[in-house]
Amino acid sequence: MPDTFRPIPRHLAVIMDGNGRWAQARGLSRSEGHKAGTETAKRLVTRCRELGVKHLTLYTFSKENWGRPQDEVRTLFDLLVRFLNNELASLLKQDIRLKVLGELEDFPFAVRQVLKLVLAKTEKCTTMTLNLALNYSGRAEILRACRHLIEQGVKPGDVTEERFAQELFTAGQPDPDLVIRTSGEIRISNYLLWQSAYSEYYFTEVPWPDFDDAQLDRALDAYAARQRRFGLTGEQATSGLDEDPS
Repeated sequence: MPDTFRPIPRHLAVIMDGNGRWAQARGLSRSEGHKAGTETAKRLVTRCRELGVKHLTLYTFSKENWGRPQDEVRTLFDLLVRFLNNELASLLKQDIRLKVLGELEDFPFAVRQVLKLVLAKTEKCTTMTLNLALNYSGRAEILRACRHLIEQGVKPGDVTEERFAQELFTAGQPDPDLVIRTSGEIRISNYLLWQSAYSEYYFTEVPWPDFDDAQLDRALDAYAARQRRFGLTGEQATSGLDEDPS
């Protein structure tokens, strides 16, 4: 059930960090860490849907991840395909629509095919949108949007923030209210650079495989306790002008 005692982000974005370190600390392979992280992601999707989160974005595979060892990249692809195949029925049952943020042309054929299938099957789901950031780069996304505007012949004076946002992968979705990063790193790593301009950030030392419901509650409690200013001064904020549009 939706949480009526605290504000819940309309859009929650997560940087799922720490699978490898979690595995190393337990004497396991990095592959085992990624498998554990996939299970955490599955639980988070269901929990966010129960809480009433309307948009959930998971940083799944960045453009920089291509530089990892090929065995690890293959494992990530295998886990993605397995996740999509195994969770399609659950996504449909929970009325969750899948969207992809990123460029899929570089992925293996099998990955592209299963993504196309799940995207099509869940297209009409409306309770929650699950965004997977795949082959994603915030800078590349901004450049892509600029090129699209140029190709369309849009005049410089006609480029507004609203028009620009229509060319982003997240077109039609609200910007993230809260961005969570796990495993102790305090940086945004080229993630949703345009969209997170006024997002709240929550950093935790907990590695992603250990990020359970209790950890999510801590993040949401911290978010609920903050006064969102949206660039306003303290005086403006206390006057009520910074009310969260959600």
